[in-house]
Amino acid sequence: MKSVRSQRWLAAVLGGMSLMALAMTGCQVSVGGQTLPSPYYLYDDVQYFAPGPEFKLTNEANALKAYKAELELQQQQP
Repeated sequence: MKSVRSQRWLAAVLGGMSLMALAMTGCQVSVGGQTLPSPYYLYDDVQYFAPGPEFKLTNEANALKAYKAELELQQQQP
């Protein structure tokens, strides 16, 4: 009788460990538009990002320069 209980206990422990191992393995999931990594990320396709300006606020910087130049012109006029 004792061996049956120990076999059941051992089966339960092994089953629990198997479930834990399965839960700890990664899988690729998309959350909020982000693709979170999977254990196979080294084998995934490479995404292409088109080259763009290094300074992302080019338009804003140009607008500030134009505004400052306009202010200087207004201050120079009597």
